[in-house]
This record gives sequence, structure tokens and C-alpha cells, in this order.
Amino acid sequence: MPERPYVIDEMISAKAIAARIEALCREIADEFEDTDKLVVVGLLRGSFVFIADLVRELDLPIEVDFIEASSYGDGMESSREVRILKDLRSGIEGRDVLLVEDIVDTGHTLNHVTQLLRTRGSARLRSIALLDKPSRREVDFRADWTGFEIPDEFVVGYGIDFAQRNRNLPFIGKVRFTD
Repeated sequence: MPERPYVIDEMISAKAIAARIEALCREIADEFEDTDKLVVVGLLRGSFVFIADLVRELDLPIEVDFIEASSYGDGMESSREVRILKDLRSGIEGRDVLLVEDIVDTGHTLNHVTQLLRTRGSARLRSIALLDKPSRREVDFRADWTGFEIPDEFVVGYGIDFAQRNRNLPFIGKVRFTD
């Protein structure tokens, strides 16, 4: 549990998130309209709410799988060392893949997992991130689709946590320390 007291100020409303997901899903459906089955891979744990809303909105034949990678632990800063904690259950060779991330900060995690999945021979590999913080980028990597670009703020909600708390908020909120 965080030791410093904090409050959460709403940054992106649940309504704005839902509207953006609807628009993104139209673009994704256009990109993958010719696929026989899209493998939607969620990067755990932060993407689980986002991926659930995405797959409900996508009008495509899909399969869902998850990979868990970490470069944060319980802290607020990336360690820059990406570790795979849980791998995919099924193969992706020759298949179309949409990699779903909650937030692109330094870029290390999404870059690492994208390179890993490319070595497994996917037919087409695209990525989507709900949030993007380009001011923090250390690796030259951008998701193919982005929900919202945000400033360098520590955020929680909609699956994103601070020391395993606040994932259940229906909006994206900025953490503000009160001490």
C-alpha cells in the first residue's frame, strides 16, 4: 500500500473512454476486415479493463490471450528491465495479432513484447494503447493506435494501478500527493 497520502483527480471520464474505444474499434475492424480470426493479446495486468471493452465492441471473429510483462513492480518509475511473467497459451504463427497495452510510458515494455511476438511469426502484428506519454519515451516506439495522449502525470483507474490499488475506477485519474 502507498505510504504517502494522495487524492485522485479525474483526467479522462468513463464516457470519453467509451466514445474513444468505439472510434478505435471502427479503425481496427477496417484494418483486420479480411482476417479469419484476430488474436487479441492483452498485456496484463493493466490492460484487462481496456481489452474487455475493446473485444465487446469489435465486430470481428476473435480469440483472446494474455501475456504478463513487468517493468514497474509496485513503484512509480520503470525499472527498464522487462520481465515476462506469464506467456501466451497458444501459438500465433501465421495469425493476425492485436497487442493491447494500457499505457506507453518509456516504451520499453511494448517494444520488448512486440519484438518477442514478431519472432513467433505472426502474419500481421498491430498494437494499441489506451494512453500514451510521449514526453517520457526512451525507446523509439509508438503504438499503431492510441486512445489518448497524456502529459507526464502518474495515472490510475480503468485497470491501471498504483501499488495494486485503484484499478477499479471507471475513469482515468491523476494521482496527486497531499503531503
